[in-house]
Parts: sequence; structure tokens; C-alpha cells
Amino acid sequence: MPGNGGAPYPSRVTPQSPARTTEAALYTERLGVSPWAWLATLAVDLILGFELLIGFPHLPTWVPFAVLLPAGAALLLWSGRIRVTLTADEFLVDDARLPLAVISDVVALDAAGKRESLGVGAHPLSFIIQRPWIGPAVQILLDDPDDPTPFWVISTRHPVELTTALLAAVRLDQLKRAR
Repeated sequence: MPGNGGAPYPSRVTPQSPARTTEAALYTERLGVSPWAWLATLAVDLILGFELLIGFPHLPTWVPFAVLLPAGAALLLWSGRIRVTLTADEFLVDDARLPLAVISDVVALDAAGKRESLGVGAHPLSFIIQRPWIGPAVQILLDDPDDPTPFWVISTRHPVELTTALLAAVRLDQLKRAR
């Protein structure tokens, strides 16, 4: 199944069912942009708006701002659309779904660790959702003989909490399957 940009998702990522489950989330986080990005975008929009007014003096004053401000807000909302969710059965990142049964270990990464795992330590088949404005991440090591994906790297503002929640959910899943 092709993902964003035509890149194939790992084989264990399944499409979301049309009937959404209302299963309680053990962890959820939206990877939105910081308030500073909103302020910077507002400043850039205002500067560009005034530049357009100087360059086109016959243009009504409200037109550049009516176009630039909503466009900037839409861009920031779109940039921060990714949601990370952990349920009792699976780990969801945007539209990618990972069953807990294939997770072998989870490592919390600080900004330097994330940079290392995405740079020199990167694997060409790894699944990565990274946001440059979020420093830390988690690396989820997979043990699935049917899938060549060795690990996922997912940006998160709370890597220790997500790691703890993932490891606890994986242990519970292992206990359920052992019965």
C-alpha cells in the first residue's frame, strides 16, 4: 500500500478500518508546532503583506492579509497534524498502525540520539516520522520475520513517558497472548 509520497509502508502497517474504534488511548500526543512558530509566521505574513502593499499601491489594504494570514495558519495546522496514539492493541502514528506483538524493544532518544539514528545509524528500510521542531524521539525496534523494517523512529516531546507506556503495553500484550 503506498504511503505519502509513494513510499511503501511496512507490510505490518494496516489501513484504518472504516468503522473507527473507540478504544481508550493509553498515550496520545499531537506533534503540533510550537507557539514560536505561530509568532514567526504571523511576523512573516505581516512583513510580506506590507511589502505587497508597497509594491502594489492600488491594491486594497485588506487583500494581502486576507490571503497570507489564513494561508500561514493553514500551513502550520497542516504541519502539526500528526497524532501519536497508543492503545491496548496497537501503536498508531498518523495513518500507520503497528501491532504491539511485533515490538521487541523501545528506546527513548534525546536530540543527539535522534540525530544519530537518522544520520549515520540510519537504516534505509526504517520507518521514520520526524518533526524538526521536536528534538527527542523514540526508536521502536521490531521483531517481525515477515517485515524487513528493522525499527521505527518517531518524534515525541515526551520520549520517556511514551517509552514507558509502550513497554508496559507490550508486556500486557505478551501476557494476553500467553494465556
